[in-house]
Amino acid sequence: MAMSSILLMRKCLSINGFRSLWTCRALLTDQANNINAQQSSQEYSKENEEEYERNIKSKILAASLQYVHDLGWSQQAISAGAESIGYPGVVHGLFPNHGADLVQYFYLTCNKELNKILKEQSSAVQEESVKEKRTLESQVRDAVEIRLRMVIPYKRTWPQALALMTLPPNVPMSLANLLTLVDDICYYAGDRSVDINWYTRRVVLAGIYKTTELYMLQDNSEDHQKTWNFLERRIKDATQIHSILTTTSDMALPEQALCRATEAASAAFVTARNILGLNWNR
Repeated sequence: MAMSSILLMRKCLSINGFRSLWTCRALLTDQANNINAQQSSQEYSKENEEEYERNIKSKILAASLQYVHDLGWSQQAISAGAESIGYPGVVHGLFPNHGADLVQYFYLTCNKELNKILKEQSSAVQEESVKEKRTLESQVRDAVEIRLRMVIPYKRTWPQALALMTLPPNVPMSLANLLTLVDDICYYAGDRSVDINWYTRRVVLAGIYKTTELYMLQDNSEDHQKTWNFLERRIKDATQIHSILTTTSDMALPEQALCRATEAASAAFVTARNILGLNWNR
């Protein structure tokens, strides 16, 4: 671009003299604008193509969930899902992680749905200021139950999904899903702490969620009532233990150490959302 601009300037000066200088400058500006417009057009086209591909992949994965009951969290389920909405079965090549991509889609979809529900509930409580607010523990319990109930329709094949997400390449994504899940639950339950409590509540809740999830897989009681009782007991135990631990931590650790621990924990949750491509702002 630089060489062509110089040649154009020389040509203008040799033909029309210095009176044509402003005309040449205008021509150079137009040339630069055309190049910028072409680059913007190419970038816009690339973004459209990427968005188009994401939409196709989402449609295929959504359609594939109905085949998980028979085919598991597998490449075969993705192929069946693609064919059911008019795409060739070989389009599964869009999903290099095969069944793990389907599990990840399910995780994200469920977490997003829970986030929407919690946000609506939080807004409703704020609007009805006269209404007695529930305790943080009861809100957390209900949120965990809502999220786990989303797994129940896929309970028979869910152990396979858990196994896929424990494979080394999938561990960062699995951990990110869990961290963002418990962070959303704590946030919309009203936890706005900025000290070590911010960290401990989320770590403890992550453990409660996973243990309850595993308990649910072997629970055959009506409406999984034993699972919800198990969940309630774990939250009560955690509340008591958390009270003791935070009191001890405040006495044993200096303020600087507590600040560093909180900052490290916050960074972990920010990293989790970055892995998933989620917006941290609520």
